[in-house]
Amino acid sequence: MGWNDEKDNTIYTVVRNDEDQYSIWPADREIALGWHDVGKTGTKQECIDYVYEVWTDLRPLSWRRKMDEMAKEKGNG
Repeated sequence: MGWNDEKDNTIYTVVRNDEDQYSIWPADREIALGWHDVGKTGTKQECIDYVYEVWTDLRPLSWRRKMDEMAKEKGNG
């Protein structure tokens, strides 16, 4: 049996950081600094499915802003 074959009964919460990156965290643990609860809890699979649904742009927020800024500058040049 591999490490991923065990039944996981842990309840997780979905968290997001200031760069708009998502992760899951065991709901019974204090959330790490820099991460914030987004209001979704459930099984590991439910939380992963939620992350796949909402995290459609994997670029960090600062990178997206920079790319938008560069596109605006290019359009004005």
